[in-house]
Amino acid sequence: MQLSEIHIAEKLENSIRFQEYAVGIFKTIPTKSGVKKAIKKELIFINGNLATTSKYISGGEKIELFESENSSTFERLELNLEVLFEDDYLAIIYKPAGILVSGNKFVTIANGLSQNLKKSNRSDAVKPQPIHRLDYPTRGLLLVGKTSSSITKLGELFKNKGIQKTYFAITIGKMEEKGKIDFPIDEKKSFTEFEVLQTVISERFKILNLVKLQPKTGRKHQLRKHLSTIGNPILGDKEYFKEGLLLNGKGLYLHASSLEFMHPFTNKKVIFTKELPKKFTKIFQGFFL
Repeated sequence: MQLSEIHIAEKLENSIRFQEYAVGIFKTIPTKSGVKKAIKKELIFINGNLATTSKYISGGEKIELFESENSSTFERLELNLEVLFEDDYLAIIYKPAGILVSGNKFVTIANGLSQNLKKSNRSDAVKPQPIHRLDYPTRGLLLVGKTSSSITKLGELFKNKGIQKTYFAITIGKMEEKGKIDFPIDEKKSFTEFEVLQTVISERFKILNLVKLQPKTGRKHQLRKHLSTIGNPILGDKEYFKEGLLLNGKGLYLHASSLEFMHPFTNKKVIFTKELPKKFTKIFQGFFL
C-alpha cells in the first residue's frame, strides 16, 4: 500500500466516533460512505493501528490514509477554490462561473469543499454544505455551513431574510434609474430591487447598464427572469435573451458580489465583498466597488 494522506486530529470539546469525525478530513474521501469503505478495506490507520467504526477521536491522533497499489480506490477532485472567510462554523468561498454548486455531477462546488476548507473542531462537524444556490453560469460569493447546527441556523437566516445578498449585472437596453420588480416566478411572490449605476453606449447593443441588484426572495433564476421580463436581459444570458442580442463566448455578466449577515454563533456582523470581474471593468472602465 502507498501512503496517500496524513491528518493530525485537533483537540475536540467532546470525543466523537471516527467515522463521523473523518468526513471531510481527507481530500480524496468527501463522504461518510467513502470513509466506511476505506475502513472496511483496511486503508486507514489511527496511531499506527487499523481504524474501526467504533473508534473515538478526542484530539492529537495521527490518522493515515493509504491507497491500494493495484487499484485506484478514490477519484481525486482537483478544484482549488478561493476562501474569503472561514471559522469552525461557516465559510464564504468564491464560486467560479461554469461550475454547478451541487448535483449528481462529480465536479461540483459541494464535492470540492472538503479539500479547500479546514475540518471543524465542533462536535457536530459535518461535510461542508452550500447554504444557497448560485446558477451554473453565475460567479460570486457562496455561503457554506460546516456543522449541522450552523447549516440549520444559516438556513433559518435565509428563510427569515436575515442575509442580504448584493449582485451586479450588465444589462441591455434603456432602464429606469432605480426600481422594484415584483413579477411572480412559478406562481410565487418574487421581489428584486435594482439601481442603475452607470450606462454606456454600445455599437451592437445600443445601451449597456451596470446594475446593482438586491433580491428580496430567492426564486430559481430570479434576477435573470426579472430583468428579462422588464425588457433588459443580462448580457451573455443564453436562456433569457432578446432575438439578435445574444453575446456568445463571454459567459453570463452576473456577479454575486457581497454577503451581509449576523454570525449566528459569535453575534458579530459579517460583511464580505468581492470586486467586479475584469470583464465588467473592461466595459465600465474606472468603476470599483
